[in-house]
Parts: sequence; C-alpha cells; structure tokens
Amino acid sequence: MIKTATAAEREVYRILKEIDEVVEVHSLFGEFDLIVKIQAENFNKLGQVVVDKIRTIEGVDDTKTLTGIEF
Repeated sequence: MIKTATAAEREVYRILKEIDEVVEVHSLFGEFDLIVKIQAENFNKLGQVVVDKIRTIEGVDDTKTLTGIEF
C-alpha cells in the first residue's frame, strides 16, 4: 500500500505499471492512495522491488508491505 504526495497519484500509478513485478495497481480512498500487487520469487526479491523500485519513485511518501501465502 502506498501513500503519495498530494496530486502525485496518477504519475506514481503510471510508473508502477511499468515495473515488471507489479501485476496489479488500484487507486484507493482513505489512509493510502494506491494498492499494488507484486509477484516475486521470494521475500528477498519482494524487498528489493519495494526498496529499490517503488520507494525510489518521486512522489511516494510511504509504503506498507503486507505478505500472504496460499493454503
């Protein structure tokens, strides 16, 4: 989940769509501005995508990473 700078949502959304590991991006109303679904081989790769590719986007103010598993 991503918080963006004021009026940066559309540009951040556009850039996120260009990241290979990003499989979905949706706009939100409320505490966070965007929710992003990332597909990665493992937790280390997930961390690299968040830290190196998402948090470095101009206009990204904060992120919250939630992970899930299949049963």
